[in-house]
Amino acid sequence: MPRADNDGVALVYEERGREAADAGTVVLCEGLGYGRWMWNWQAEALADDYHLLLWDNRGTGESDEPEGPYSIPEMAADLEAVLADAGVDEAHVVGASMGGMVAQRYALEYDRAASLALLCTSPGGPDAHPTPESTMARMLSVPEDADERETIRYRMAPAMTDEFVESNDALVSDVVDWRLASDASEAAREAQVAAVAAFDASDELGEVDVPVLLAHGTADEVVPVENTELLAERLPHATVEYVEDGPHLFFIEDAARVNDMLSTFLADA
Repeated sequence: MPRADNDGVALVYEERGREAADAGTVVLCEGLGYGRWMWNWQAEALADDYHLLLWDNRGTGESDEPEGPYSIPEMAADLEAVLADAGVDEAHVVGASMGGMVAQRYALEYDRAASLALLCTSPGGPDAHPTPESTMARMLSVPEDADERETIRYRMAPAMTDEFVESNDALVSDVVDWRLASDASEAAREAQVAAVAAFDASDELGEVDVPVLLAHGTADEVVPVENTELLAERLPHATVEYVEDGPHLFFIEDAARVNDMLSTFLADA
């Protein structure tokens, strides 16, 4: 597996889909604590048309876990290292949740972004709508006597609908397996939490001069949908798509619709 280097931190990435010389590149940036498995549904849909880069954030998956706290600018620099190592001069940058913050900072600091697709994310800053306290309590608590699998299911509950979990037990079990194999450790997760807490691009987004797709589930209990409304007000070239009653992980639950959104946007970007 290829490894990029950013100031001594190794970032593991993989390439899927078409050869870079024959197709545009799409790089996918995952959310807080998650490994690159998070993009399996989108990667499968886009692989026939694009060269894909999927990478593990610092502290996650096969990438190095330096001591925290981390910052979003550090992770944007990690992304720059990945694209440079892969020999990519221009890429469509797709990010969800924390990955959307990395994508925003990347577009502001570097010149390889051809477009942005920002899913269920926030501009940060004083006007941002925080994660509800009830969600934070659920995501940070551990039920008494719960094993690792039960803990992951419990903490993940606010990000998925009950209906999806109940009707897709085998898939949710696979997700738990992938998370056990590649999620950030508790220390790295806290380091990423610090990066998210300090992020603020709210006063700079008018400088983003590339096409932007904003997409959000209206029932997101992790990153409230009002944050995409803030992004839409600040980004000059944004198209907004809402998924009615979609949760935080709407790109998994309603993957077909999200894949159509991405395909349409990328074809025009």
